[in-house]
Amino acid sequence: MSVVSSVCVTVPATTANLGPGFDCIGAALTLYNELKFIREEVNPNKKLVITVTGSESAKVATDESNLVYQAFVKFFQHIEQTPPPVKIEIKLGVPLARGLGSSATAIVGGLIGANVLAGEVLTPTQVMELAIIMEGHPDNVVPALLGGCRLAATSDTGWEICDIPWCSDVVPVLAIPDFELSTSEARQVLPTQVSRGDAIFNTAHLGLLLRGLETGNQNWLRAALQDKLHQPYRKTLINNYDAINAAALSVGAYGMVISGAGPTLLALTNTANSQAVAAAMAHEWENQGIKAQVQTLQIDNQGARSVVQG
Repeated sequence: MSVVSSVCVTVPATTANLGPGFDCIGAALTLYNELKFIREEVNPNKKLVITVTGSESAKVATDESNLVYQAFVKFFQHIEQTPPPVKIEIKLGVPLARGLGSSATAIVGGLIGANVLAGEVLTPTQVMELAIIMEGHPDNVVPALLGGCRLAATSDTGWEICDIPWCSDVVPVLAIPDFELSTSEARQVLPTQVSRGDAIFNTAHLGLLLRGLETGNQNWLRAALQDKLHQPYRKTLINNYDAINAAALSVGAYGMVISGAGPTLLALTNTANSQAVAAAMAHEWENQGIKAQVQTLQIDNQGARSVVQG
């Protein structure tokens, strides 16, 4: 088997939770990070070179603390091999610390790049399990790897991954503000216990969400996007949340949720109303003096992909 010297990995952004699906459901979006891994044959004594391009490149570490490289190293530790010297070229397209799975793209990309350079010694399922261990929960890394909308649940033997059909007329509209919110900060505001009533509420609404996404039933989606486990607490970290929600609903959104840990806000609507929803959300951010990049995206059904270049 010939040795692969270079591989380019493209990984989609993700939106997780989708309201009641806290820490178990996520969907891949048509927004990407691109990672290129090149064996450092010219100077094998220099084990790592990282270059980063994109609007937030200055925020990304270029030493061994880089999350892409940590995943790369984790892979080789897992297969009990020494990581080869490598040059990693990162092209950013997914905003950092905005609730769009930027860390998942780094983990998934690093693991896939390492797997290809190692001769694909792990199966996609094994790569996924390693990614979940690194991330700590499956809701972002699973759709980033596999694409589509995915529900993850534990079983006696590991993880069960269920694909969730997504109606083509259910359109995700994302309002991405120009400030960050860390996952750890967003978790700190959550209660350590919830009531039985709130648990039942979320169970019912998650079931309704799955059917609503599959069918595009507007009434089901309007009800299903409600949540009592995390959003009532996390929305206090996002200025003008209620006003943005009201604006989106007034022009045809089925509902609005916090994407991942935030601060990006995700509205679901139909094709006919998507531009009006995007404009309304952007306008409300502007009322707070906050610039926001509002995008109407689609669901990426392919997930992470790699192209061997040498």
